[in-house]
Amino acid sequence: MIYQHSSMSQVKIPREYHSITPYLTVKGGDAAIEFYKKAFGAEERGHMKTPDGKTAHAELKIGDSIFMLSDEFPEMKNLSPLSIGGSPVSMYLYVEDVDSTFEKAVSAGAKVLDKVMDQFWGDRHGRLQDPFGHQWNIATHVKDLSEEEMKKAAEEAFSRMSK
Repeated sequence: MIYQHSSMSQVKIPREYHSITPYLTVKGGDAAIEFYKKAFGAEERGHMKTPDGKTAHAELKIGDSIFMLSDEFPEMKNLSPLSIGGSPVSMYLYVEDVDSTFEKAVSAGAKVLDKVMDQFWGDRHGRLQDPFGHQWNIATHVKDLSEEEMKKAAEEAFSRMSK
């Protein structure tokens, strides 16, 4: 965890963080960290453990984004998607090469939910579930669309879905 700063002034948002930082709860912190390293090239920035060896807090970085994770702590009502039957929240990860990253994640143990395809909103995109129950949308942006082009593409895509 990198919270130290060279200046004496109080920093409101720590260096290298964005305004929103995902915090994942997993069953098996050590295994999750290794999965994210293999699947997405995550860099481990810090890892604190409880006396019994569980991950109390870890920070990882993928590209320019930091995310945090911890093991489950049921006594604190901190449960993973595996314990509660899923999660309504998913990660959206932009990468340089979606096809390569997607295959690397599948090889590391992720389950394919939606194969990689060019999408109407201008991304080449696929969706995975990691071994810890979290869903990851992996994408490479391939086309900029005007608001009007986006609206037309969305209408066409939604009309095909309703058939």
